[in-house]
Amino acid sequence: MRMRFFGLRSGGTALLLAALSAMTVGAVGAAGCSGSTDRSLDGYDSNPKSPSADGGNSTGNTGGGTLGNGTTGDGGAGSQGNCSDAAKLVYVVSAENVLYSFAPDKLAFKEIGELDCPSSGATPNSMAVDRSGTAWVNFSDGSLFKVSTKDASCKPTDFQPGQHGFGRFGMAFASNSAGSEDETLYVAGIEGLGEGQGLAKIDLATFELTPLGNYSGDLRGMGAELTGTGEGKLFGFFTTFPNATLASIDKAKGATSNGVDLEGVFTGQAWAFSFWGGDFWFYTSPGDVPSTVTRLAASGDNSIEVVKEDVGNVGRIVGAGVSTCAPTAPPH
Repeated sequence: MRMRFFGLRSGGTALLLAALSAMTVGAVGAAGCSGSTDRSLDGYDSNPKSPSADGGNSTGNTGGGTLGNGTTGDGGAGSQGNCSDAAKLVYVVSAENVLYSFAPDKLAFKEIGELDCPSSGATPNSMAVDRSGTAWVNFSDGSLFKVSTKDASCKPTDFQPGQHGFGRFGMAFASNSAGSEDETLYVAGIEGLGEGQGLAKIDLATFELTPLGNYSGDLRGMGAELTGTGEGKLFGFFTTFPNATLASIDKAKGATSNGVDLEGVFTGQAWAFSFWGGDFWFYTSPGDVPSTVTRLAASGDNSIEVVKEDVGNVGRIVGAGVSTCAPTAPPH
């Protein structure tokens, strides 16, 4: 296993620390999301810089940022309400069209089944899970399906792809307020070579997409994946180069702040992330090889560690979701 430590970008320490502290002290969880496959690197700047999340150009890592101990409070239960045990797991979908559950504390994947969505050759692009345990999967043609996390059975929705230019997108649920059982599905437009259209939300009653705004500074126009929490927080996993970036996102306007340079983590061509047990979990593959699982230990020493070098038969993970019921501190 490889272990690294990360730093917060200049000026970003206080707010991200506060946000992550809130995630681990109160009743909170996350709804993770994932990225798409086949993202070429040819479009990146040959002399890249790490972007600033809040405007202007970053000067790189500060080297001294922390995210708090993340283990205080009530044992790390999510916004539990009427949550089932199944709603507290992470779920991932592979480029090979198979749905799995994932228990991060055991680093164990369990196959649920192959998606039977009528996708006409399209492949899974991204996934979010609501607090009832239902998965919502975006395909490469922009379509959106409801998928059972019990048997991988699939139902179409009335969502019309291409609304406001959003085709493929990252996605996550976040609670509307701290501890609330009401939640919203947020999406991050992903097009081209690491490009994006900013933040939007989808009304699941009408399936109308409403743009909310673009990201800040050098993250503006970047592609991103999302994870949300039961405390109403929203975070993005951005396609910056050479290292990916984690940043807070304003749910109302899309503005970003407090970017974290994820040293050694590269989104590659298949990428996803989720929040579970007080930590962030990143699933990445550079190409046609099984994904690697990397943990950012926000609940502990803030290190970045490869915890599973190769997920084997799970293949390339392109979608990850975890509901707002998920635990927010490591299991005791």
